[in-house]
Amino acid sequence: MESIYSIAEISQKTNLSYDTIRYYGKLGLLPPTKLNDHGRREYGTIHLERLTFISHLKRTGMPLKEIETYMSLATTKQYVNCYRVLCAHKLNIEMQLKEIQASLDVVNYKIDHFYQLMEQLNLGGE
Repeated sequence: MESIYSIAEISQKTNLSYDTIRYYGKLGLLPPTKLNDHGRREYGTIHLERLTFISHLKRTGMPLKEIETYMSLATTKQYVNCYRVLCAHKLNIEMQLKEIQASLDVVNYKIDHFYQLMEQLNLGGE
């Protein structure tokens, strides 16, 4: 049997606000939800997985409009186009990683530089 989650539980598991979850639902990024006997939305594993995936795409810089396009392609089983969208996004992520690595290299260089200066002045390092 599939797990059933309230919006509070989904929010806690995904770190998304209630408003964001509802907004994604309005945009059609989520499968329809069922209402329980009290008129509250019930979310399943598919919703949790979809929201987690959307969060990963957003965190790595994919615009919401592009996520909408991707989800529409996936819903209509246009797998070749889904593949292309994700491959293009992967290239963007890889470029981001290279930029972050270059920045990290500069910061590490500066840390080493200041550590050497502190040692020369007998200030000690942490």
